[in-house]
Amino acid sequence: MAEVKKTLFLIDDDLTNLNIGSTALSPHYHVVTFNSGARLLKALQKKLPDLILLDIDMPEMDGFTTLKRVREIEAASKIPVIFLTAKTDSNSELEGLSLGAIDYIHKPFTPALLCKRIEVHLTVESQRIALVDFNANLQKMVDEKTKTVIELQNAIIKTMGELVDVRDNITGSHIERTQSYLRILVTEMRDRNVYAKEVGSWDLELVVQSAQLHDVGKIAIADSILHKPGRLLPDEFDKIKYHTTFGKQIISKIKENTTDKDFLEYAEILAYTHHEKWNGKGYPQGLSGEDIPLLGRIMAIADVYDALVSERPYKKPFTHEQAVEIIKKDSGWHFDPTLVELFLDVADQFDQFFKGVRA
Repeated sequence: MAEVKKTLFLIDDDLTNLNIGSTALSPHYHVVTFNSGARLLKALQKKLPDLILLDIDMPEMDGFTTLKRVREIEAASKIPVIFLTAKTDSNSELEGLSLGAIDYIHKPFTPALLCKRIEVHLTVESQRIALVDFNANLQKMVDEKTKTVIELQNAIIKTMGELVDVRDNITGSHIERTQSYLRILVTEMRDRNVYAKEVGSWDLELVVQSAQLHDVGKIAIADSILHKPGRLLPDEFDKIKYHTTFGKQIISKIKENTTDKDFLEYAEILAYTHHEKWNGKGYPQGLSGEDIPLLGRIMAIADVYDALVSERPYKKPFTHEQAVEIIKKDSGWHFDPTLVELFLDVADQFDQFFKGVRA
């Protein structure tokens, strides 16, 4: 039996944009188009889509107002909404995300990238619905389904991490690699009793799992900055710094709606502090030395190593040896000297894993 296509509602007051969007998406989805927010609201009384693609600049009722009205309809309040717009300023993007949109895609868009981002969001939504349905019957199923809950939780977190990679236009398993680097470092710390009291209190699997969310705040950063091929201007860099704060806000919001907070506690620390520097010149708080949470200091090494040896829009990859030398040179400046000493002893494992993932 053929798989039933998901239904997308596409709203834009420009007929050309509706035709372009419908043509790009129709091979994969059942696409219904509307030329105004009012027509969308009327349609939602009769049928609910799986996802809404919404323009912002429309006469009579703009996209922001339309989204507010959609959220007032109880049956439609959980439908994922993506803004598909020509607006490129970060303030509009932040406003849209604050109103509850799950993504913000600039026009003109690349059809393949648009389809991929919609696919990821629909996967997250399917898993969210599955989790809600599961929790409704959790009391009688808890003993036999505990493993399923954990696997589902892992799948949702993994999907969120992959969504960040898709939006950041990063390929090559960045999330998987940084998780593994983190595991290597923390395991070695346990074996050597480095920062033993604090590390001994951690659940290693939850720490590694939570690392998938360390860059989740990049969802709030404009595509024009994330995908810029050259070096960022000072004001652009100031904006990208915000991903640490926004990541903390996202995770804090998730914590409000769950009782199982342990892995989110780790994730919040990693997201908020992995760009702090030992010398106090990092961000967002400008913490220094051991005032920086240990998890953030560890993640800094894992994240910087991967950034150095990977290709980025603004640079070619460094060799493993060059990356190790840079981290060694920044001991006591960017990185915790104790952790750098430990890193140097296990750096070959980083190299082996990186080459293994790429093979």
